Amino acid sequence: MTPLAARLAARIRANGPLGVDAFMNAAVADPEFGYYAARDPLGASGDFITAPEISQVFGELIGLWCVALWQRLGEPPVVRLVEFGPGRGTLLADALRAIESTAAGCARAVRPVLIEISPHLRALQAAALATSPAAPLATWHDRFADVADGPALIIANEFFDALPVCQFVRCGDGWRERCVGLDAAGQRFVFVEGGPVPSPMPDDGEGLAAEGAIVERCPAGEDLAAAIAARVVQAGGAALIIDYGHPHLHPGDTVQAVRRHRFAEVLDRPGEADLSHHVDFGALAAAARAAGAAVFGPIPQGLFLGRLGIAERGEALSRAQRQRQPEIAAAIRRLIDPRRMGVLFKALAITPPDIGTPPGFAAASARRPAER
Repeated sequence: MTPLAARLAARIRANGPLGVDAFMNAAVADPEFGYYAARDPLGASGDFITAPEISQVFGELIGLWCVALWQRLGEPPVVRLVEFGPGRGTLLADALRAIESTAAGCARAVRPVLIEISPHLRALQAAALATSPAAPLATWHDRFADVADGPALIIANEFFDALPVCQFVRCGDGWRERCVGLDAAGQRFVFVEGGPVPSPMPDDGEGLAAEGAIVERCPAGEDLAAAIAARVVQAGGAALIIDYGHPHLHPGDTVQAVRRHRFAEVLDRPGEADLSHHVDFGALAAAARAAGAAVFGPIPQGLFLGRLGIAERGEALSRAQRQRQPEIAAAIRRLIDPRRMGVLFKALAITPPDIGTPPGFAAASARRPAER
């Protein structure tokens, strides 16, 4: 067993099975042995790759999106540019570069804020931001609640999928929580049924779940969406969430483990694989609306990036770096192709109710997609 597995097994022997959310939280965020404690998970030498690492255009377009929202907010003299789970800092570095090259006023106003629990990743992020004039103003926090007051532009790219989910199983006698226990030999983690729970389905969706169906809920994600919404409504700002998932609650077991760019067993070697799930965008939207915010989307990532002008930006980059034209074109196709990241990944915006539809979410802003 890994050190974390041994610790979790002892916890189960002492107190009984763990909820799937507790297992996921330990596997990902344990400060000593969790997946993000002391590793760089990204790139060819890591376990997975995210959109900012595929093409600089992704972060640049998000930076320009932030400029547009800053202007709609009345161009405040100080605005927090908050990113959840910034990875290596690539997205934020690309976004800041785009802001600095197109909107001097916004560049002066921006205060980068990185929500990151990993000391190792914090060091990589600081290095990525080192050349930006905003670097001396950057701050790091473990929690969103610690971010200073005032207007905020908030980015969460592939963050909500890593928050722990609760799983529920529909049995003959009703719903039960799905938990993680130990096999008869006490050596391997296995899924077991816990105690009875109220239905996790909305009133109009109960008939969608047959006996044996698994349903996931992410209280941590819903609470964070509500907190983000409350912040932008009260202090001004906007949030952009990009992740993979479904527009509404979708029965099914979506928790997955990835190690070295391949799927692995979810319960095998906790702390040594990335655990994630498909985001329920409908639940995030409902939580944000309940907090008084306006919500736009979710829409497919390919459509969102197309409306922001990814094809045009890619062509400009290719003209400037002709030797990289095939690489640039392939990267952009990967981001927008429906068979790759273009449809499974989705974009959702949360704003105050009085600033209108953000760029990328109005059909009138549509542009032709890149040639495939």
